Amino acid sequence: MSEQIFNKLNTLLSSENAKFRVIEHESAGTSQEVAKVRGTMLGQGAKALVCVIKGVDDPSLDTKNKSNLPKKKKLRVLAVLPADMQANLASLALELGGVKASLASPAEVSELTDCVFGSIPPFSFNEKLLLVADSNLLKRYDEIAFNAGLLDKSIVLNTKDYARIAKPKLINFATR
Repeated sequence: MSEQIFNKLNTLLSSENAKFRVIEHESAGTSQEVAKVRGTMLGQGAKALVCVIKGVDDPSLDTKNKSNLPKKKKLRVLAVLPADMQANLASLALELGGVKASLASPAEVSELTDCVFGSIPPFSFNEKLLLVADSNLLKRYDEIAFNAGLLDKSIVLNTKDYARIAKPKLINFATR
């Protein structure tokens, strides 16, 4: 669990004059349970998944290859979606120019986010982790809610402030 990430979020949101509040609560196991203890709607929850997209073209890796075919690489992504929706990993891969997407291993999640699974906020503090959000996240509620690097602390943040500060790449990959 990462007090450091919680502090980074607090500092970032305060310095950007964001409208937010911190909620301390019992650790909860599911998105439904944490929405209940936060007093928010399930759809306000910003679920953050670390994914690996395989087969992404990367012409920068083509070093004098005689066939001149682009090389393929793995792209690591922090994919954020409403907690009442499911990630369609095939759509995520296609939207980002890849052929396949999978969830990252717990070790990769920890390395890339400095958080344990379930506590990952919808912000990327790692340049190796591309931040994308499903467009539904920004359309439905005036506020989003998320675990803030810790399983027992959440932040409820103005949705427009989230979009302005985090600047996620918006794509469509979530389904009901």
